[in-house]
Amino acid sequence: MNRIAIFVDVQNIYYTTQSVFKRQFNYRALWNKIDSEGEIVSATAYAIHRGDAKQLKFQNALKHIGFTVRLKPYIQRSDGSAKGDWDVGIAIDVMDAARSVDTIVLLSGDGDFDLLIEKIKRSYNVTAEVYGVKSLSANSLIDSASLFHSIDESLLL
Repeated sequence: MNRIAIFVDVQNIYYTTQSVFKRQFNYRALWNKIDSEGEIVSATAYAIHRGDAKQLKFQNALKHIGFTVRLKPYIQRSDGSAKGDWDVGIAIDVMDAARSVDTIVLLSGDGDFDLLIEKIKRSYNVTAEVYGVKSLSANSLIDSASLFHSIDESLLL
């Protein structure tokens, strides 16, 4: 049985699907699709915690589906910029999981993950699938993936 670990860059998926489709991503549809391809042994969604009711409802929905939700505080800097990046945390968790699964599924279009994808394919002989909005996904990430899935209508609410 294909053992699968899922990692979701929530902010990236939210903003790219909103930008291109003006719709939200359907995490239940994603879960059902991936679940039909093997055994989901772990699924982690990385998000920013702002503490508002709408976000808490969304986080609870993810947990109900089967995701572990990891949160970082939203930090507003005095210059107006914001901080809340999960890239390093995602990379560490992907590296750890790649040792014990057959397939890593990453939801993000962030080109910073291309080196990570290349590394886990080479070092751990895993299949690395990436889901992202194609027009907003880095070509280097698309090229590094074993299989790139362009988010389309079937994965939107």
